[in-house]
Amino acid sequence: MNDKTTLTIARQIAAPPAAVWNAWSIPANLEKWWIPAPISCRVVTLDLRPGGSFETQMREEGAADFQPHVEGCFLEAIPEQRLVFTTVLKEGWQPIEPWLAITAILTFEAKNGGTLYTSRVLHKTAEDSRKHDEMGFYEGWGAALGQLAALLER
Repeated sequence: MNDKTTLTIARQIAAPPAAVWNAWSIPANLEKWWIPAPISCRVVTLDLRPGGSFETQMREEGAADFQPHVEGCFLEAIPEQRLVFTTVLKEGWQPIEPWLAITAILTFEAKNGGTLYTSRVLHKTAEDSRKHDEMGFYEGWGAALGQLAALLER
């Protein structure tokens, strides 16, 4: 990993790692925060195990149908600590050609009475990383983290 191909965002959340894990591991909970509002999220599959499927869809406000958002495969799932997924594989390690090739490393570190949630998103090239940044990585992933914090800090 290097600074030219990796985008990182972190946030301290005033909730324990177990609560953050539950927000990730239960589809109905993930749908509440995974995509920035007012876009709606639908979890199609969430199989938290190495080789397990991860698929979400999104629907713009006022749209009739859901559209693809993320299709990928979990590489690692350590409850209450770490999730790793990629969009270059789907369930069962089958290769796919995504619209955006990433590997996301999400860590949930117990810290200061809450959880330091960190997302490191790896890209194949510096150009891909730059494009993701220009698409609004920090704004979008930051808004989703804000929604997660609001959900858990009530």
